[in-house]
Amino acid sequence: MLVDSHCHLDFPGLVEQLPAVIDRAKAAGVEHLLCIGVNLEDFKKMMVLLDDYPNVFASVGIHPNTPYQEEQEPDAGALAALASDPRVVAIGETGLDFFRSKGDLEWQKQRFKTHIEAATFADKPLIIHTREAAQATLDVMRAASAQTVGGVMHCFADEWEVAKAALDLGFFISFSGIVTFKSADSLREVARRVPDDRILIETDAPYLAPVPHRGKTNEPAFVRATAACLAELRGQSLAEIGRMTTENFFALFSSATRISSESMPQDAG
Repeated sequence: MLVDSHCHLDFPGLVEQLPAVIDRAKAAGVEHLLCIGVNLEDFKKMMVLLDDYPNVFASVGIHPNTPYQEEQEPDAGALAALASDPRVVAIGETGLDFFRSKGDLEWQKQRFKTHIEAATFADKPLIIHTREAAQATLDVMRAASAQTVGGVMHCFADEWEVAKAALDLGFFISFSGIVTFKSADSLREVARRVPDDRILIETDAPYLAPVPHRGKTNEPAFVRATAACLAELRGQSLAEIGRMTTENFFALFSSATRISSESMPQDAG
């Protein structure tokens, strides 16, 4: 049993073939998925898209690279209200990205703080994106008391010191296909050190397909390759990684309801 804890099923490359994508995930042993919200404009469409899939959960949030528009920036109450939908199990993805966004990024920090406040109101965990902004991300997390709600550092790609700081705040660390890349030696060392009860796996599909699927559109079924890589790195079986990461997923996203294989649609869509 596996869980893809971060994917974008409503993005081009996946949405056009969604029933087949869900079927392939199930065939690969991926029984639950978390589809991540990145803006409010598309949130309602995303939720309608997921109506037929009780094993797919959702999050609500505005990605840090979504351009700033003062009149459209949500307040914490508005985000928390959207998170009241029982299918929404988290706030995000949110965070800081100094790679794609440039200039004065105070707006990005404020948006991040708003999401942390919303998570507190909704009592749901955070999904955090950080790129070339690790220290600033940790600083905002501490200042806004993100540890009171917890969450996950998604698609983790930083050094052990960053992982340790996030772990100390009670956060989980999620590994994507990046951990399988030839150039990712330092990340593989982090993957060996994260405690059993704080590790998650994800695809970030349709991006970052793991070895041996590099060059293809990533999809939830491919999370199995990331799990297999972690099993080898950590000296554990694939079954152990599946069990651990599944238990960790439901421990973190505590409002998510497990769906048995028997109750899933046999012909999704």
